[in-house]
Amino acid sequence: MPSDRIATGKYVKVTYSIADVDGQILEQNDLPVAFIHGAGSELIPSLERALLGKQVGDEVRVTVPPSEGFGEHHPELTYTDDLLNVPEQFRHIGAEVEMRNEAGDSRLFRVTRIEDGRLTVDGNHPLAGCTLVFRLGVVEVRDATAEDRRELAGQGGSTPYALH
Repeated sequence: MPSDRIATGKYVKVTYSIADVDGQILEQNDLPVAFIHGAGSELIPSLERALLGKQVGDEVRVTVPPSEGFGEHHPELTYTDDLLNVPEQFRHIGAEVEMRNEAGDSRLFRVTRIEDGRLTVDGNHPLAGCTLVFRLGVVEVRDATAEDRRELAGQGGSTPYALH
């Protein structure tokens, strides 16, 4: 495979958008994000497979079901309580709170609804349960350097949360 094509160990930069199956854009990033292909980045595996062999200028469109993306939506991770039982700093849509169970495991919950004096938090990823359409544009492919590996390891692979 020519060296300018994406392969395991290559440093890759992509731009991307994520849409729902109706075409509504949920997230878009025109600033390139970097990862090292096949090096344990947090990139969704089907996206990594689709990029294999691509080169600068190529665009890839991949439909990702919940089971391969952000998982199914679990209703048991959604809780509603009286607004007055919730500390004031969390009484707005989008507020985030980390909660721990009896075993010490923690999970991030987001306030998703405030209605009729009740507040709802959800511990699911915001895109859980969604079939997503990713469009990736390849903007850079090269051999990864030791410095690239160190830098990306310190950033969790540099890929945004939406790509993992």
